[in-house]
Amino acid sequence: MTLPTGSTDPVAPAEPELREVPLDEAMSIAILFQQHGKLADAEDVYRKILQLVPDHADALHFSGVLAHQQGRSDEGRALIERSLAIQPDQADCYSNLGIIAKAQGRLDDAAAAYRTAIALNPDHANAHSNLGVLLRAQGHLADAETQYREAIRANPQHIDAYHNLGLLLAFLKRTKEAVVCFCKVTTLSPRHPEARRLLAMAHCTLGENEKAVEILQEWLSEEPDNPIAKHALAASSGKDVPERASDGYVETVFDGFAASFDAKLAGLAYRAPQIVAALVADAGVPTDKSIDVLDAGCGTGLCGPLLAPLSRWLVGVDLSRQMLELARERKLYDELVKAELTAFLEANAEAFDLIVSADTLVYFGALERVTAAAARALRPGGHLIFTLEESQSAAPAAGYRLQAHGRYCHGRDYVERTLTAAGFRVSIVHAELRMEAGTPVAGLAVTATQVGS
Repeated sequence: MTLPTGSTDPVAPAEPELREVPLDEAMSIAILFQQHGKLADAEDVYRKILQLVPDHADALHFSGVLAHQQGRSDEGRALIERSLAIQPDQADCYSNLGIIAKAQGRLDDAAAAYRTAIALNPDHANAHSNLGVLLRAQGHLADAETQYREAIRANPQHIDAYHNLGLLLAFLKRTKEAVVCFCKVTTLSPRHPEARRLLAMAHCTLGENEKAVEILQEWLSEEPDNPIAKHALAASSGKDVPERASDGYVETVFDGFAASFDAKLAGLAYRAPQIVAALVADAGVPTDKSIDVLDAGCGTGLCGPLLAPLSRWLVGVDLSRQMLELARERKLYDELVKAELTAFLEANAEAFDLIVSADTLVYFGALERVTAAAARALRPGGHLIFTLEESQSAAPAAGYRLQAHGRYCHGRDYVERTLTAAGFRVSIVHAELRMEAGTPVAGLAVTATQVGS
């Protein structure tokens, strides 16, 4: 077939000169393009291969993976199924069908595909690891651990399996075992940022803060401006603690977290949106679609279905562009804005009748400025309703503490005092926000009513 000679270097393509290449070389070129993110070029090569050999099983398989990468998951599934009709014993095909099914929310189909891949090839490390992720999301923790360990048995260099096993063990409070996994990840991939953060957090959980600080200082020596490393060092050392998480920290964490956000929270029995909805109902908020509502820190829009039915105009604000894209897919919000919350509130005086914030102010330590801004953004009689994590030990003089996992917890007295100073009438009740390792996370559910003129 005819391909450009420059195509063998997907990183720095040259002006192409056409030449004839064998099909196997064409496949290698297409796969190389795909691995380096040059998807349009890979698609063009696969298309040419399939024009010549319509039943080329590998070209059908990899072009199916490519279609999924480009957002055409149904087409991708159909292409991989065509490949399997030609060669039905391809474990990789079933593994990739599982990935597509999971992305589409078809969890039972995904599990069946992964299990078929494993039946065809018991040493298919990726299928074991991905099945483990799925089982953990479904709450089958022991089975998930088994699959992660099978992935490691099949491939002792499998970074994702060690990482995911470490996450599971930390969740189960088997912290020393989790440390071993995260250490293995940093050995295999010395600059793996998530493993270094989790390793530091695990050492803090064990009371080994000096080890955590050492890990994070080394990270910052390599990446002095990394917002995650800076925030984690402040959390681990207790020094130079910021009044709130930086914009860079929030954007980096949640842009990376967006795709799996809803599934992970579901696995934690996350209740903050339901708690907020109950507080809204108790506050006597009108339900006749006569009010303007702000979902402050809307994330993927989990509160949207609870707020849209009572909103005349529903606005979501968040710092994460990826989160906002997922919220947009719900088609519930009249407006979605990428902005830092306090600045947005300060720029919208008396614009809202109700402001809700589910687990967003946990990334704020000092609450004075943001609550004062909320008071000005509300119309008289409006409500600010939000959740916080409650400090389970005596709160420091500041009234809040940055925890090892990067979120802040607050003392009840500090919250009440701050809101009262901002001109609110305050009601605070205790709530269980979610479960972590079988233990409820203690929270504060807050209703603050604007009483100013």
